[in-house]
Amino acid sequence: MTVRQWPELAGADVEERCDVVVIGSGCGGASAAARLAEAGLDVVIVEQGGYYTKNDFDQREVNMLARIDGGRGLHASEDASVNLTYGNNVGGASVHYWADSYRLPRDRLQQWHSLGMEGHDSELLARHFTEIEQDLNVHPATDAYVNRMNQLLHDGAERLGWHVARVPQARKACVASGHCMQGCAYDAKQSQLVTYVPRALAAGARLYADCRAEQLAFDGRRAKRLGCSILDRPTGRSSGRRLDIDAKAVVVAAGGFATPEFLLRQRLPERLPALGQGFFCNPCPLVHAIFPDDVIQWRNIPAAWGVEEFRLGRYDGPERVFGHAEHGRYREGGYLLMANQLQPATLAAILPGVGPAHSALMRQMPRLGGTIAWIDDIEPGTIRLESGRRRVSVPLSGGNAERIRDAWRKQARLLFEVGASELLFGDAEDTRITRAADIDRAVGAIVLRPARNVLAAPHPGGGARMGLRSADAVVNAEHRVFGADNVYVADPSVFPSPPSVDPSLTIMAFSFVAADIVRAAHFGT
Repeated sequence: MTVRQWPELAGADVEERCDVVVIGSGCGGASAAARLAEAGLDVVIVEQGGYYTKNDFDQREVNMLARIDGGRGLHASEDASVNLTYGNNVGGASVHYWADSYRLPRDRLQQWHSLGMEGHDSELLARHFTEIEQDLNVHPATDAYVNRMNQLLHDGAERLGWHVARVPQARKACVASGHCMQGCAYDAKQSQLVTYVPRALAAGARLYADCRAEQLAFDGRRAKRLGCSILDRPTGRSSGRRLDIDAKAVVVAAGGFATPEFLLRQRLPERLPALGQGFFCNPCPLVHAIFPDDVIQWRNIPAAWGVEEFRLGRYDGPERVFGHAEHGRYREGGYLLMANQLQPATLAAILPGVGPAHSALMRQMPRLGGTIAWIDDIEPGTIRLESGRRRVSVPLSGGNAERIRDAWRKQARLLFEVGASELLFGDAEDTRITRAADIDRAVGAIVLRPARNVLAAPHPGGGARMGLRSADAVVNAEHRVFGADNVYVADPSVFPSPPSVDPSLTIMAFSFVAADIVRAAHFGT
């Protein structure tokens, strides 16, 4: 097994040669690297973040934000509307994700085909999903892993007549610590760190952590070299040393935020006007609830039950499709609804109020529960470079605003249904209600503007979408960047629209497709 990282790498420049260089080690990069290495190819993985193992996961929120969260958990969209949530470590965001593991719904695959995606039929994906589920031990959450907040979610949904289902989980011998977002100190959560990364290494791949991929050198339409900066881990800045890799093929799998940014920084052989367009991120509105008895939301796994009743948007007339204006009048839906799980320090940071009012909330923390909704974006955002810096735009208007407000209403109904005495919407104005009769009035009055609400962006994608033409897409059905003969994208950046469920399994299945194409196209195997 070959892993090189800071501070070892700070001593001298490094040169490498390989068949395939993979940029990123999250769900896309690790699965592609394992697939390629196990097929006998010489693979190098480049990861900007550090290499941490279970021994580094001390379950302290502030420490772990600094180690495994991009921007130490503080990055936001350009107008501070949405917190950007992504990994910065070997294993990527899978190290801090909730382990929810859904197959891509058939209706969303059909939508993607209607938007110009080819080559990913349901039978092919089903085979990959089956293999991945076996590799990651995916199974529905069992009763032993249902905490109090998840039980309340289930009971409320059933009383309201909403479809609720067990959430498929990628776990093995889980100890129910409740620290999923701080990295699993027990190697029970089946992240890329304990699945496809070690499989790739066992098959001969070499991993360079603390190395930022920066520049592709092209010879006509072929990328021939990747230049990287070796980083000083404590500061995240360049150490002044370089890693240069000559490769026959390049797989970009840096994640939904970083892949479009990386490609925007390249002098690509062909102009790609769609690069950075069509971005989505599942902005997530929360509702906090105070209950008469203890809930202790940070115990056990985060999501054992999920409300799927509103996964698809409902319209009077034609359903709206991502990025398209033609549709009927919106009625409801377009999101998954889950029990929330936040640790005390994070709750303290995002709960409204200061001084005595905030202290009063903190004293009630054991009785504080809540829900979260994964909004299926309908208004596309953008990723662009401005003065050399990444700028992410996430619209909080139009159809996105309709879905966010409807999600607030549904969450509030469910929480009152199961006995909440007071609800908090976490906005800057500190909107609170104590009666179900006040839901519509309160939600209608919430100011949905930049820096006024707590919204996270956990599932970025779409900024290098797949399609038929370079005029309106970035990669073709083979995951190959238009105009480049040997540069591929294998992460959610290629998705034509949001997948409507947690994307991790879909990312891996698509990366299997990409890896098989790279192998056949360049190595004849």
